[in-house]
Amino acid sequence: MKALDSKLNEHFGGKVVRKDLTKLVKGNAIVPIYVLEYLLGQYCATDDEETISRGIETVKNILAKHFVHRDEAQIIKSTIREKGSHRIIDKVSVKLNDKQDQYEAYFANLGLNRVPIADDIIKTHQKLLSSGVWCILTLAYISSDEKDRTPWVIESLKPIQIAGGDIEEYKEGRKAFSKDEWIDILLQTMGLNPEEFSFRSKLLQLTRLVPFVENNYNLMELGPKGTGKSHIFSELSPHGMLISGGEVSKAKLFVNNSSGEIGLVGYWDVVAYDEFAGKSKNTDRGLVDIMKNYMANKSFSRGTQVYGASASMVFVGNTDHTVEYMLNHSNLFDALPKDYYDTAFLDRIHAYLPGWEVQKLRNDMFTSDYGFIVDYLAEILKELRKEDRTHEYAQYFELSDSITTRDKTGIVKTFAGLAKVIYPAGGMNQAESQELLDFAIECRKRVKLQLQKMDDTFEAVDFSYQNKQTKQKVNVETLEVIEYGLPKEVTTQVVSESNSTLSSVQNSQKELLAGQKIIRDNQLGISYNNLFGDYLIDATEITIIDPYIRLPYQLRNLMELISLIYAKKQIGSTIKLHLVTSNNEDFIQGVKGAFNQITDSLASMDIIFSYEFDENIHDRSIQLNNGWKIVLGRGLDIWQKTGGWYDISEYIQERRLCKACEITFLKSEN
Repeated sequence: MKALDSKLNEHFGGKVVRKDLTKLVKGNAIVPIYVLEYLLGQYCATDDEETISRGIETVKNILAKHFVHRDEAQIIKSTIREKGSHRIIDKVSVKLNDKQDQYEAYFANLGLNRVPIADDIIKTHQKLLSSGVWCILTLAYISSDEKDRTPWVIESLKPIQIAGGDIEEYKEGRKAFSKDEWIDILLQTMGLNPEEFSFRSKLLQLTRLVPFVENNYNLMELGPKGTGKSHIFSELSPHGMLISGGEVSKAKLFVNNSSGEIGLVGYWDVVAYDEFAGKSKNTDRGLVDIMKNYMANKSFSRGTQVYGASASMVFVGNTDHTVEYMLNHSNLFDALPKDYYDTAFLDRIHAYLPGWEVQKLRNDMFTSDYGFIVDYLAEILKELRKEDRTHEYAQYFELSDSITTRDKTGIVKTFAGLAKVIYPAGGMNQAESQELLDFAIECRKRVKLQLQKMDDTFEAVDFSYQNKQTKQKVNVETLEVIEYGLPKEVTTQVVSESNSTLSSVQNSQKELLAGQKIIRDNQLGISYNNLFGDYLIDATEITIIDPYIRLPYQLRNLMELISLIYAKKQIGSTIKLHLVTSNNEDFIQGVKGAFNQITDSLASMDIIFSYEFDENIHDRSIQLNNGWKIVLGRGLDIWQKTGGWYDISEYIQERRLCKACEITFLKSEN
């Protein structure tokens, strides 16, 4: 077991589960993960392998005997009739029959309708009145000669969810973990392998949790297919409801004018719209107007009566074009249905997650390590909705006066949500607060820049803030603008967010300057050539210092740099290229063979390659005899993992996602 898994079991024993177990027990049961983990949490919430093995078999038996498959509904009904009563797992919804003055249950898989259910059950579990809740219940069969009386009787019913989590115990347990450890635990809880994600990519995933901890939070994520945009809203929490964007109505979402029944926003913490995008989709313009009012004012009306609700709204969908195309030819809301392509509606969005940055899910991106039982985490997140963390940034930073009230609301709600998720007990330092504030500003700025393209009446906003202690102004830019440039229609002046004396990567000058380039997590468009290709010109002696040149992708990076050195070499000149690295017994023989082969292959190209192993090196740099030294914060390893041989980014550096790093250019005085 990994150290982090052991530590998690030590501090949260009984509340964690191994995340690959759901695959072992699911079989052909079409149920959310939180249903399976509810059962696994009762029998497998341990790190003892023997107990886990027995627990898996127990859960399999429970699902085999009690879970209702639609194609076996008649068998289950027969079993109930023959036994008199039987425990089942099914999705149950309830409606009020005002003619009979009784509540009646509807079973999604069993197919039974209008089964009477006690008022006390409804008072305890009001969500049954919405679109359905997964339940464990005992259903009895009592035959009767009375006309129109159903023989089905609900003897007991319990929604599948933990009754509650001890929020203080959770906060106390959090103190035993570092920021990075806690983020990795949350990723594992979501079923993901944190080793496959950069810090920014982890933030993107965790922002999907913000609607569960923030009341009335409006989130939009548009991007390519296969990135898991809707998964979390259907699988992680029993307090979230995922519906198809084209299947919602005013009555279903807000209030039924005929019956007076409150819709989904009255019962769920999160209402997510799947497949929301699609220009040709038919939508109800009246619904859009009600949504605009609700998203802005947290209320909706029926006649003269006004209702309040706290449900967060999430809109996820697929984009039709690349980011570069949308920035230059349309905008990032381009794929939305025409009735939602409304600046007043879109201005209510607190954060726009760049779904194009989220990699398509591969098998190695899923985890088999431990995470919280999702029901437990869901209850904790629900408790955290009661807290207000929107002002915590203000102890360190002050937002620009030009940021509008609506922009500020979006920024502080995203900041507060991430603070609750990552630092539930508080205690953020200045650097940690700044990480979240930068990200929150970017998510709201992405909305505002697109609104400026769509409507000239939206004025430019200075999305900056000031450090209260140093009085330094910090400007925040969206990553896609850094990569592709600011849209022509937007006149906002963009100032580089770093203290660099260099121009941006896209507009690098031929004049070589000392200074620094800052590369952000997930940034595209970066290559060795556009970073420091011009600095290699006229260098005849080059020393590369990087302690980690041993794994295949690290050797690939070295060969790509050597290829660039050759491309910059003057015809007829000879270059002495020396590598200083370190190694260990596991790799050294294979690496020596690789280096010797490199030496032989370069000899005919007038590049004399040599190498040495030095176990004491830490700094990473390229030293050139033309007067320049390039300090590499991460060495040559500046990119995230590619998808392999058939991923074009394996062959084109500019198409690889970057890791956050800094590169400094120093000029000698001689």
